[in-house]
Amino acid sequence: MSNFQLALVITFGVILVLYIAYNTWSARRNEPKKPRPEEPGQSGDSELRYEPGFDGRAASAATGDPVLDAQLGGQGPRLSGHSADAFGAGAVARSGNPGTFLGDRQQILDPLTDAIATIHTDGIVSGNAAIAAMPSSFRAGNKAFNIEGLNETSQTWELPRAGARYTGFQAGVQLANRHGPMNEIEFSEFVTKVQQFADSIGAAYDTPDMLQEVARARELDAFASEHDAQLAFMLRAKRASWSPGYVAQVAAKHGFVPAGPGRMVMPSGIEQMPAILALTYDAQAALADDPEASALRDVLLSLDVPHVARSEKPFDKMRAAAEALCAEMDGVICDQNGTPLPIMVVDPIAQDLENLYDQLELRDLAAGSLAARRLFS
Repeated sequence: MSNFQLALVITFGVILVLYIAYNTWSARRNEPKKPRPEEPGQSGDSELRYEPGFDGRAASAATGDPVLDAQLGGQGPRLSGHSADAFGAGAVARSGNPGTFLGDRQQILDPLTDAIATIHTDGIVSGNAAIAAMPSSFRAGNKAFNIEGLNETSQTWELPRAGARYTGFQAGVQLANRHGPMNEIEFSEFVTKVQQFADSIGAAYDTPDMLQEVARARELDAFASEHDAQLAFMLRAKRASWSPGYVAQVAAKHGFVPAGPGRMVMPSGIEQMPAILALTYDAQAALADDPEASALRDVLLSLDVPHVARSEKPFDKMRAAAEALCAEMDGVICDQNGTPLPIMVVDPIAQDLENLYDQLELRDLAAGSLAARRLFS
């Protein structure tokens, strides 16, 4: 073999080695980032990996709406109208048994957001009798329906409970929610439920005028449509994709807790209040047989504005969380179309939100209040 041929063989060998090395490096660089091994004494993957079933910690952190599931989503970081990304179940929710209630027994019905019927009793009615007379469904159409009793001892309205005694009742149906205003059919269903309950406990009842309540519902819905807001940032990987475990591990460092497959939330610092932020990603990836082999190119960071109290400064926390997550995971903040967002686009949102908060407070629907959480649900 001549020196020339030998040089060609050596050159070819070097190129082949470099090619293999580059492909190996490129494959490792672009494979989904995986969670780092836990240090001794730290919680293991079981803290971050979601398993199907009821997780009390996750549920309590993710909840807050006392009657209906809240809906969250929207297009990019803007003030938007009705959308459909589930934000969380209620902290004051009914169990599977009609008439059994969980959580705080605070008054729910509000003349501002409900059509209310008065139920007059001839004497004291036990909580057990009231529970037995409850309807099987607590909805009229897609509107929340509730019955409250006037507690003989405390003289306050509450959801009926066993062992208590009541001197009267009131029933209400929600005037509007994110599905729209209450209509005549839903009002008629409401009246039917009131009549059945009153007949069961031997009471009389007075219902409001249907046309007047439907008109109120439409006016309230018009206000809600103009003052509803959901914000969403898409956090997109710049280079290497992320595994679900990696996202969960990094998010946990920044205050998020598991709340379902492909979903984490930042809990509120106020008891019984809904989560401040939601971080969502592909649920199928989270439930895969080998989730660490799944590749996520983006996750969604969301804020349901009317559900979070102004005092918690939710947008500041949203922006800080987005920046921190992107910095650690090597991502970029985008709108929901995947277009990177410059700072000059994000900055004006804070002032828009302050104006929105002012308008909600003028209507006695302050963000984070029970009335606001029910209306924007």
